[in-house]
Amino acid sequence: MAAMDEPPQLFLCPISMELMEDPVTVSTGVTYDRRSIEEWLFVYGRTTCPATMQPLSNFDLTPNHTLKRVISSWLDRGSSSSSSSSPSTSTLSSPIHELATPLSRALEQERLLAALAELEETPFKVTKLKSMRARMAGDVAMQGEFVASGGVRVVGRVMAQALAESGGDFSAFAACEEAAAVLAALPLSDKASVRVVLAPECIRPVMALLQRGGAEARLHAMDILTKISSSGSGGDWTAGVDIDDVIKSLLELLSDEASTRLSSRALDVLLDVVERARGARAKAVEVGAVHVLVELLADADDRRVTERILLLLKRLCKCPEGRLAFAEHDLSVAAVARTMLRVSELSTQLAVKVLWLVSVVAPSEKVLEDMMLTGAVAKLLGLLHVESSPSTKQKTVRMVRIHGVVWRQYACFPTDFRDYLRLLD
Repeated sequence: MAAMDEPPQLFLCPISMELMEDPVTVSTGVTYDRRSIEEWLFVYGRTTCPATMQPLSNFDLTPNHTLKRVISSWLDRGSSSSSSSSPSTSTLSSPIHELATPLSRALEQERLLAALAELEETPFKVTKLKSMRARMAGDVAMQGEFVASGGVRVVGRVMAQALAESGGDFSAFAACEEAAAVLAALPLSDKASVRVVLAPECIRPVMALLQRGGAEARLHAMDILTKISSSGSGGDWTAGVDIDDVIKSLLELLSDEASTRLSSRALDVLLDVVERARGARAKAVEVGAVHVLVELLADADDRRVTERILLLLKRLCKCPEGRLAFAEHDLSVAAVARTMLRVSELSTQLAVKVLWLVSVVAPSEKVLEDMMLTGAVAKLLGLLHVESSPSTKQKTVRMVRIHGVVWRQYACFPTDFRDYLRLLD
């Protein structure tokens, strides 16, 4: 028997349509996999036989030892046949979709489409969704078939339905989380898919998962947003969402620092939102973005994270509210100065731009004093003697020229730079 032979229909659980591991028989004489029928009876509280819909006279589950032995024997023969015809370890460890014959691939596609057709009606949505995700994992062709068959729209409706029904029902919210996992496994790069996901009934559950889902569900929701924001297929994707909710959710993720991957994704999406959405910068500042970013920057030890935080601060400091929030935070100047001449050339350029915005465009006495006391001025003076981009050099010279008179009055001003300042003047 070939390794890829389909199991006989008799071996498949009527509920999950998967090979039964622990077959048990109910009072109507129908056999199910124990896990599936127990979920039907004791999680969903059903009192009927799923296959016949006849009322069950009792909830006894009688082990079907004969069927279990037959299934075990079938599996053993399949394993023996597989090892004799394909002994290669690398072959056995390959994904199923790489080994499948054209016939078995066609059957897999049929199963996927059949599961999709009944997804909205079945009470076993989590099981069906997990099965879909497993069948599409790493299989680009299967993912394309799923998208072309309207899978994104169907899963979006399931998410909306599950969220509406959830309340305190964990199983309903679990269906919402699993549906998000299916969407996160797809490319979401075509205009049609992006449009479906951005529809209110679909994006609302995504945002709900971002706010109250488990760690894995939040990661899936963030993956969905990241793919949409970077797809370039939906125009201004922020037009279809509540920007306040998006920004608040992203800042909460950044504040929690529960996952490095989540924080990284949140920074990417926040950068996109701040750049695209009208009024997003002022809204971000209003809900505390500058405070969160400064706190993160003070502890950041990753080059790419540091650069993205500085880029966000630069964008937020382009608006008056952002500059005011920056000036009011006691650690802001020190956190930015810490990155200069230390992390990367890009971080130095961005740090200089931030300091330029808060000290030249809208200077305040507190910012100028903080720049002197935290070593920012010393680093600016040091920048004058190293290679840097023309724009960075120009801004540095301008800041020193404009505020040199103020900074020279401080006792901590480097004495060897006093004559240098006179030359600049």
